[in-house]
Amino acid sequence: MAQPFATVNEMTELFRAMTADEQARAAKLLPIVSDTLRVEGRNAGKDLDRMIAADCSGAYANVVKSVTVDVTARALMTPTNEAPMSQYSQSALGYSVSGTFLVPGGGLFVKREELRRLGLRVQKGGCIRLD
Repeated sequence: MAQPFATVNEMTELFRAMTADEQARAAKLLPIVSDTLRVEGRNAGKDLDRMIAADCSGAYANVVKSVTVDVTARALMTPTNEAPMSQYSQSALGYSVSGTFLVPGGGLFVKREELRRLGLRVQKGGCIRLD
């Protein structure tokens, strides 16, 4: 398995101080998130590890690290002992309950904007000449 793009210490520096349980969970999530990003890159026809190595300034490595931390932090903020809802409301006599799920499908997800930051989603333009 390849090295994760970020470490638990970098998570603490870039995200926030974490409890021991969160640190243990982050240690397990970081390799998974990193491999998820590698697969997304492969699906787009790009090798993230080569792109990092080819960038002499190290800027691309920092962007990849930032995206890795963002995705991992989002997974850490999702509760594991209750329904992951970002909004919740109740009613009494009308028996009404409503909520918006934080992660509709559960699990990890990478936002389009994060893929765009990595250069894995670019706008394409084209035209067809009709004669």
